[in-house]
Amino acid sequence: MRLTPSLLLATLLPVFAGCQMFADPPNDPNLGSTRMQGELSAAGGQLLFKPCSEARRFVVNDAAGTGILQEAANLAAGPKDTLFADLRGRLAGSRAANSDGQLDVTRLYRVEASASACTDPNFKQLTLRAAGHEPDWDVKASGKGMVINRAGKDPLPLPYLEEQMPGGGLSLSSEANGQRVELWVAPQRCSERGSGAMRHLRAELRIDGQTLHGCAYYGGARDN
Repeated sequence: MRLTPSLLLATLLPVFAGCQMFADPPNDPNLGSTRMQGELSAAGGQLLFKPCSEARRFVVNDAAGTGILQEAANLAAGPKDTLFADLRGRLAGSRAANSDGQLDVTRLYRVEASASACTDPNFKQLTLRAAGHEPDWDVKASGKGMVINRAGKDPLPLPYLEEQMPGGGLSLSSEANGQRVELWVAPQRCSERGSGAMRHLRAELRIDGQTLHGCAYYGGARDN
């Protein structure tokens, strides 16, 4: 018997339904969480998080073992120091006195001693920022391209190609003007030399025959 296209589709529907039933559910670690930035402070033996431009304060619960409590303790030289945190988490109802709820932290992008990071006008446009020292250098990448700054040299704006690497890393490369430039970042906790600021990516910049090392973090234009 010859099956018409409509009859063939009808016979295959139970097969498709069975495949759907037994397929593994999607595993998205960011599901139900929100990326947010704000200030960290200590009070009553707890670490509190105040989102930028808000008055609410949330007790920090390190739900995923990100190390945020230890990072904050390492950076705070005094009880009145202003610490900035860029993280991902879930807000829960109030569970502690003198707070507006609990923040279950699931991912940590950066922690640094800063009183101005909340008002950084460029953060939302950046997809990636990398920097290193000895010699000093930094790279700012956005949807418009990347700009490389190095000590003693003029800023170098370049278009770039982004590639996803195995293990969750990224490669940003450019061959504009006959010059080969590569920036590699990998998911590995990285502490900036001098400031001690914590970043969630380790970075390597290859340019002019040099290999420069540093740290990096995702900007506000990349929500992952």
